[in-house]
Amino acid sequence: MFRIEFMQRALYLAERGKGFVSPNPMVGCVIVKDGRIIGEGWHKRFGEAHAEVNAVLDAESRGFSLENSDVYVSLEPCSHFGKTPPCAKLLIDKKVKRVFISCLDPNPLVAGNGVNMLKNVGVEVSYGFLEDKAKRLNRFFFYHIKHKLPYVILKLATTLDGFIADKNGSSKWITNENSRREVHRIRSEVDAVVVGSGTVMADNPSLTVRLVKGRNPKKVVVDFNGKLEGDYNVFDKNCFLITLKGALSEEKKGFYAQKGVKLIEIEKPDVELMLKELYKNNIASLLVEGGSGIAGMFVESGLVNEIMLFVAPKFLGEGKRAFNLSKSFTIEDPLKFDANDGFLRFVLRS
Repeated sequence: MFRIEFMQRALYLAERGKGFVSPNPMVGCVIVKDGRIIGEGWHKRFGEAHAEVNAVLDAESRGFSLENSDVYVSLEPCSHFGKTPPCAKLLIDKKVKRVFISCLDPNPLVAGNGVNMLKNVGVEVSYGFLEDKAKRLNRFFFYHIKHKLPYVILKLATTLDGFIADKNGSSKWITNENSRREVHRIRSEVDAVVVGSGTVMADNPSLTVRLVKGRNPKKVVVDFNGKLEGDYNVFDKNCFLITLKGALSEEKKGFYAQKGVKLIEIEKPDVELMLKELYKNNIASLLVEGGSGIAGMFVESGLVNEIMLFVAPKFLGEGKRAFNLSKSFTIEDPLKFDANDGFLRFVLRS
């Protein structure tokens, strides 16, 4: 009989892989026998053992047999050989009795095949338990598999009157350390952080994770016209530089090659072209951090999934607006935020 607390535990375990398993999904697994947990595991890092494998090893290390056990897993067990063997076959070999699945895997390589593999040998399978929570947890994975584009979060910190910097260009700090800590947490969960050349020149950011524990994301610098001169903190082997074809001299290309920066050259300034190229480089999720030109460009593209707006209780009167749009709109026909498989969050912080 299904018990919700075991699926809740599987989802809790799955979340432990956040930031480390992309572009794979986060998955947790709990194995139950005679009403108690005998093994549990989660997918810890990309390329390493899946959740089901770790749960099986955990149970067997404690001396338990999995025969006639119940398996609770947050995502459909895989049915294909990738970096690891099929988890569905492992469960079959261990002679489990029932498998409860939170949601099916949208990956065409799985997509119901794991369920069918289990059912074909008599394993009882049911799914759809806490499905919304499971999909929310893996929204980056679901979106990038379905659309073949990275999931995009746009982050902005503004004053109450809508400025991201004062008239002199200073933005440190509009919000407080709690807000910055939250941004660092999100950085640790996404695959890459995006900034424009203006932000690089003004702030020389590192775009690393420092205020929380977690891994550093890749860095994406958008410099369509090759404006950047000299060295900056972002330039290393974890950086992508997006520019227009023909915008960089051979000397600049040589400099970036020496730093380990990967160049992405596109035909025209276009968000979808950028996202397609990043998708090809296993980037499943992006945090867009600025500045106003990049923010405006992404919003106008219609390819933003979430907007995180940190609003501080401050006024500047004049300064740099949050969004630099290519044209103006009217009340009757505004540019609306239509979250593409995403949502809008307002975070009010001082």
